[in-house]
Amino acid sequence: MVEFKRKKGESFENFLRRFNKKLQQTGKLYEVRQKKHRQPKKSKREQKEYALKSFEMRAEKEYLRKISKLKIETKKRW
Repeated sequence: MVEFKRKKGESFENFLRRFNKKLQQTGKLYEVRQKKHRQPKKSKREQKEYALKSFEMRAEKEYLRKISKLKIETKKRW
């Protein structure tokens, strides 16, 4: 952890400029921004469960469409 303190007689603008420069040089800000949107990979078990669940839901929807209990959805462009 890097600690920053204002030097005696240093203006806030100079302190902020020095802080931002050091932060960019360390690369910590870049790492945090990269990790912000990263999602961990699913395990094999989770992938299989997701695939089975989606397969079951797709089959159920298809069955409901065939017996006219579910409206056929058209893809809307706008």
